Amino acid sequence: MPPIWNQAKTGIHKKIPHHSFMVWIEPLKWVERRDDEIVLGCPSSFLRNWVARHYLGLIESELETVCERPCRIVLEVSDQDNVNGHYTEEEEQLLLPHVPKRQQVPSLFHQGFTFDQFVVGTCNDFAYNAARSLARAKNASHNPVFLLSKTGLGKSHLSQAVGNQILGDDPSLRVCYITAEDFTNAMIQALRHNSIEQFKERYRRQCDVLLLEDVQFLSGKQKTQDELVYTLDALLDAKKKLIFTSTYLPTDIPKMNEKLRSRLSAGIISGIESPDYDTRVRILKKKASSKSVDIQEDVIHYLASELSQNVRQLESGLIGIVAKASLLDLPVDAKLAESVVKNIVQRFRQITIESIQKLVCKYFKLTSEDILSRSRKRAIAQPRQIAMYLARRYTGESLQTIGRSFNRYHATTLHAVGVVERLIRENGPAQKQVEFLSRRLESGSL
Repeated sequence: MPPIWNQAKTGIHKKIPHHSFMVWIEPLKWVERRDDEIVLGCPSSFLRNWVARHYLGLIESELETVCERPCRIVLEVSDQDNVNGHYTEEEEQLLLPHVPKRQQVPSLFHQGFTFDQFVVGTCNDFAYNAARSLARAKNASHNPVFLLSKTGLGKSHLSQAVGNQILGDDPSLRVCYITAEDFTNAMIQALRHNSIEQFKERYRRQCDVLLLEDVQFLSGKQKTQDELVYTLDALLDAKKKLIFTSTYLPTDIPKMNEKLRSRLSAGIISGIESPDYDTRVRILKKKASSKSVDIQEDVIHYLASELSQNVRQLESGLIGIVAKASLLDLPVDAKLAESVVKNIVQRFRQITIESIQKLVCKYFKLTSEDILSRSRKRAIAQPRQIAMYLARRYTGESLQTIGRSFNRYHATTLHAVGVVERLIRENGPAQKQVEFLSRRLESGSL
C-alpha cells in the first residue's frame, strides 16, 4: 500500500472517532492512481455508498494535503459484482432484515478487530478475558461488561471483537452496535417523525446483543438517559448480552441520573491501562506483520521504549518510519527510527493547554480574556469549545484540569468535546478550522 494512503489515513484517524475510522475508513484499500484520480477499493457497495455520503470530502482533503495537489477520489467495489463499481447518487442500499443468508449482509465490525488480533498483557488481560467470556457465554448467567480506558488503548477493538465472535458463532443473532451519540440522535429522529415505538421495538425487543460505545457522551442528555434505562431493563430481563465502553467510570460521568449510573455499574467494570514495555514490543511486531513490513528487532525495541502513551502512538511511529523510508528511499534502521520518534515525542511535549489557548486566540483574533470569559456569543463560544477539544486531544489532561483552565466545570468540557466531534463529522467550516489548528500544533508552529 502506497505511503501517501497510509499518511492520509493517519490524518483522517485524528479527525473522526476511532470506532468510526475502523468501521468505515480502515477497510478501504488503495487500488491505483490515474493522473489526478485516486481509486480506492471498498469491500461492499453498502460501505462504498456510506463512505461516499459521509467521508468523501474528508478523504479528498487529506489526500490533497499529502499529495500537495488537487485530486479526485473514485470509490470502487473491490469484488466484481458490480461492473461499473463507481458510486452514483441514485444508487440506494436495500436493507433486507430477514434474509436467511446473514453472512452476505455487510458487517458493521472491522474484520481485524478479533480476539486473535488483540495483544494481551498485564495492562488489559482482565478486560480481554471479561469481553471474551461474555462473547462465548452460552447460558443466561453472564454479566454486562463495562470497558474503561483512555482513548487509543483498545476499547473499540474488544467491543467489536465481541460482535465478531458472536456473529461468527451464530449469524442469526441480532447485534446492535452504536455509539451513545448515535443512540441519542436516533431517538431524537424517532421523536420528530413519530416513530418512537419502532425505535423502542428495535432496541428493546429486536436486539440480542447491545454494544454501546462512548457512554460518557450521555452526560446531560436526560431524556436519552431515561429511555436507555428502560431499554437496558428490558434487555437485562430478557438475559441479553450488554457491553459498554467509556473513558470515565459511571460514577465520574457528570449529569447522569442515578438509575442509569446503577445499570452501567451493575456488571463487570474492566479497566485497560497503557501497555507495558513487553506488550508494546508484541503490539509493534503484530502490526508490522499485519502490514507485511519487515523491521529489525532493534528498531522495534527502540520504538517500544520511546513511544509509551498508547497503541495509536505506536502505530503512528510505525507508519511514520515506513512512510519516510519509502518517500526518501532510506533503510529502515535505528537512525531513521530516532528521527521519526524525536518528532513525535517533541511535538507532544510542547503542546500545553496554554499554548493551545494562545494559538486559538491568534487564529480567531480573540484575547485571552475573551476565551476565559462567560460570554456565550458564537464568535467566542465555538473557538473556546475547539480549544477545549484540542486540549483534551493533545495534552492528556483530565476534564477537571481543562475545565479549570477555561474557568469552567468538567461537564462543560465534556460537552465541548462532543460538540466539536459532531462538527468535525459534518465536514463544515469547523472541520477545516480544527484540521488547520491540529497541523499547526503537530508541526510545532505555535
